[in-house]
Parts: sequence; C-alpha cells; structure tokens
Amino acid sequence: MSRAKAKARNQRIFRIIVLGIVGLFLAYPLYALFEFSIRFPLTGKYSWDAWTKLFGAGDASRLGPLYTGIVNSLIIAVLTLAIMFVILVPTMIWVRLKLPKLRRVVEFICLLPLTLPAIVLVVGLVPVYRFMATKVLDTSAIWLCFAYVVLVLPFSYRALDAGLGAMDVKTLAAAARSMGASWMTVILRVILPNLRGAVASAAFISIAVVLGEFTIARMLARENLQTGVMLVNQAAPQVAAAVSLLTLLFGIALLVGLSYITNRTHQKRTRS
Repeated sequence: MSRAKAKARNQRIFRIIVLGIVGLFLAYPLYALFEFSIRFPLTGKYSWDAWTKLFGAGDASRLGPLYTGIVNSLIIAVLTLAIMFVILVPTMIWVRLKLPKLRRVVEFICLLPLTLPAIVLVVGLVPVYRFMATKVLDTSAIWLCFAYVVLVLPFSYRALDAGLGAMDVKTLAAAARSMGASWMTVILRVILPNLRGAVASAAFISIAVVLGEFTIARMLARENLQTGVMLVNQAAPQVAAAVSLLTLLFGIALLVGLSYITNRTHQKRTRS
C-alpha cells in the first residue's frame, strides 16, 4: 500500500513539474507582450499610457477602428452562435434519431472547412458577399457571421457530437414521445438540458475563433477586432499589444471555463 502511495505521489509531482514547465513556456510570451505595451523601446522607460488610452483616458482619438472592431466582433460572435446552433443542433439530433446512415456524410460536410485554408474560402466568398452587398444586404461587417459559421462548424460539430454520443438519444426521445411530447419539446426540454456542457464547449470555441479571425475580414475589407488591431498597430503599437494581450487572456479564460464545465459535467455523470 505504501508503495502504491509513493508511486501516486511521484506521478503527482511529475505532473506538477510538467505543468509548471508548460506554464512558464506559455506565460513568457504573454509577459513579453505586456512589457512591450508598457515600455518604450527607445528610452526603456515604463509608462501606462497605452492602457489608459485603451480604457478611455488620455488621447483615444486614434482608437476608433479598434472600438468599432470590438463591437463588430461581439455582434458577429452572437450572430454566429445563433446561426450555428439553429442549423447544427436540430440536424445532428435528427440524423441520430431518423437518418443514422447519413451521419458520416454530415460529419464529412462539417469537417470539410478544416481542409480548406481561409484564403481559399475567401476566393469563393468574394462573389457571394459582393452580390449580398449590392442586391440583398449592405456592406456591414456583421454579415461576416455567415462566413464564420463555416469556420466554426468543425469545432462545434466535434463538441456537440461528443455530447450526443455520451447519452442515449433514441431512448430519451422515445420516452418523451410516448408521453405526448412534440419534437420541439423533445429537443428543447429533453435533449438540450443534457447537452449543456457540449453546447458551452461549442460556444466557447466558436467565440475564440471569431475573435481571432483576420484573413476573411481583411480580404473582404470588413472591420473586426483583428483588423482594428492591425490599423491601430500602425499608429500606436503599444495599444495594439495591450489589446492583443487582453484578447489572448480572454481566450485562455474561455478554455479554462470550458475545461471546468467539462469536468463538472463528467463528475455529475459519474455520480449519477
């Protein structure tokens, strides 16, 4: 028994050492980015001017593209999540219940964007967005949500597929239908509550992808967070560094939250 305890203690120490090394490896670039945002390269003096400008104090007149990009990216993220969930969740549930032979086809279609570089997607999206801007919608950046749905599709599909695979969808649906529930009730009140962890995972990953996307927005001449950072970097590189650091920290927070939700969901299922 003591030998087993010693082995478990050694494994725990080894994991702590490995995690510490990985943490230092990942934290140093963040520290370098933070130092660049507060230190002038020529004089070596430290100043918080970049951060005060970013949060409204001082001269913030040159940060207009950045604020516009932040607002646009947040709106795009909300629209992307709404469209993605409306399309993907009912489709995956229906395929599992009624059309299991099409599961591989749906999986192939959803994972296909992973094989296509963003620049290739832009080539096909340019004429579509040109038609939309002149005939259907306008040139607002929020309509990038349609393109971003394609980008987040593979990650969202994997998260939702893992959640659906962890439950007996057919049994739950059959039990609800036998009690007179409609298909909408089955999806909204029976299956979705059991997919909270998977839905949260898909949402967090999708938000991180949307906030970090640059190529499509730049090629289509739309303003989002990353294009705003690029424009501000030309006039105020330290402010751009501060925004990039905040964006990275927000992405890390999303991933930590995703890990926490996944662990909580796994613990609840283990206990039940």
